[in-house]
This record gives sequence, C-alpha cells and structure tokens, in this order.
Amino acid sequence: MPEISTPGFPVRSVDMQRATDNITIRQGDTAIIRCYVDDKVSKVAWLNRSNIIFAGQDKWSLDPRVDLVTKGQLEYSLRIQKVDVYDEGSYTCSIQTKQQPKTSQVYLIVQVPASIYQVSNDITVNEGSNVTLSCLANGRPDPAITWRLLNPSAEPLDGEEYLDIIGIMRTQAGRYECKASNDVATPDVKYVNVIVNYPPTIKKTQSSETPVGRNGTLRCEVTAVPTPEFEWYRDDKRLANTQSITIQTSGTTTSLTIANITEEDYGNYTCVASNRLGVQNASLFLYRPGTGRDINGSACVSQSLWLLLASFACLFLKC
Repeated sequence: MPEISTPGFPVRSVDMQRATDNITIRQGDTAIIRCYVDDKVSKVAWLNRSNIIFAGQDKWSLDPRVDLVTKGQLEYSLRIQKVDVYDEGSYTCSIQTKQQPKTSQVYLIVQVPASIYQVSNDITVNEGSNVTLSCLANGRPDPAITWRLLNPSAEPLDGEEYLDIIGIMRTQAGRYECKASNDVATPDVKYVNVIVNYPPTIKKTQSSETPVGRNGTLRCEVTAVPTPEFEWYRDDKRLANTQSITIQTSGTTTSLTIANITEEDYGNYTCVASNRLGVQNASLFLYRPGTGRDINGSACVSQSLWLLLASFACLFLKC
C-alpha cells in the first residue's frame, strides 16, 4: 500500500480506492511524496496533472528540483526541493501490474508565511485630525492583521488592513505595531511612529518666597508638541538675560532666576509658552517671606489680551 509523507508531517497510508489525499508543505521546504511498489510491478510513472514527470527511471521533467527517492525496488517516491506555490496541485503515482493498473493521487498544498509588503510611513499630525494607517500583507492562507499601540497597556486595536483613528488625541501618539500571521511561520511585524502636535498646556509652576539679598527662582513646566518657545514678562515688559536676571530653558521647562533680590523685584511675573498651534501663560510670584502665598500651587493661567497678542507677534516676527 503506498505511503505519503513530507518532513514535519506524519506518514499516512493511502487506500488506492480512496479519493485524493492532501499533504501540506511550507514554501521553500522539501516535499517527499511517497509511493511503494512490489516485485509484481511492470511499469511505474509519476504524473503532475496530465504531464509525465518520471516514466520508470527516465526523467521527463526539466525541473532540476525534482528527483526520485528509491530504496531497492520497493520505493518509488517523488522529491521536490525548494517547493514554491506553482508546485501546488495533483500528483499521481501510476502503477502497472499483471492484474490491473493502479493509481495513487495526492494533492500538494503549499503554504506561504505571512509577509507585510506595504505599511504606512511615520507621520506627524495635529491633535483632532483623522488618521488612517495601512498595513498590507500576503501569504497562504491569507494572514490575519492586528494592530497595537505600544504604550504600557499595548491593548489590541480595532483594525485590520486599515486602522482608522478619528480625532486623534495626544495620548494616542506613539509607536504602532502591525502584525501579520497565518500560523505558517513566525508572524511578520512592522512599525509606524505617529507624532501628535498640540498646543502648550502649563502643567506646573513654582513661585518663590525669597528674602532681600538672596537669589530667587521661578519655574514653569509645560506639555506641548512641537517643543514650545518661552518668554518671561514683568508687568508689560518682556525680560531678557542681564547681570541680575538669568533665563534658562530645557525642553519643556523654563526658569527665571533673579540675583540679589531687592524690594522692587517682588511682584507678579508671567511665563508664556507658545508653538505654532497656540499659546498659554501663567502668573508666578516672587514675594518676601511671611506674606503667606502658596508657592507650589497649580498654574494660575492668565489669558490677558495684550499678552496673547504680544506672544503671537513675537512667535511670527521672531523677536
């Protein structure tokens, strides 16, 4: 009775009277389609569909990947190396005996690992925009495509070839993972980086309770993309670095340090943060000890008209 096997799959016995059997092989592997004969056989051949591959020991196929596996006079198996999708189809081992001809048919199924052939480029968008990310893959069987945003939770997202994000928020910025899998091999994975621009939001300020003659520092911390530009004001006057004033900026944090404080330095100061999407400002206080102000309170956001206009003017005129 003929046997059919392929590396990685169990050997199965085939009844000559049964319908066509299937074997499955991965693209690039070697398939061995087994056929066993006995000493009563007079003629034997392998056919692919209606084309003769081997007649006895004579090779009719021109494909160098195809050869016979024989052990003595009992085995007459067909070996196909580096299997590809065009090898898929029906193979017939035809045996002629003195009694009657017999055939064993096998249908070779070729599986192809999932492969992503097109994915969206990294993008930068404004908060509130609609975003569509694409991830196209092929394989046999057809691969399943899944998305994740690689934030701490990395939960699956509702999308397949196309991931739609309506009104994207700043919390949805990050690295998106597209995975294509069909259980043939390790899934194929690609990534898309999404940057979300949004206007400045002042999230923390620090006023200063400092006695006369000492140095006092005011701090202003902001969230914004792209990185904001900062300005400091005392009343209507924009401040700059002098012998007594030092302004330092690092990323989304700025500080104003006043050296050797005098009575005239006490009062209200304004931190202004701006990028091309907007502007926000906050009031901070430099005050003498004992006046009882909360120096670590939340930002006191000012929206005075003159300050907004001045900040936008400086942003566009590069003052």
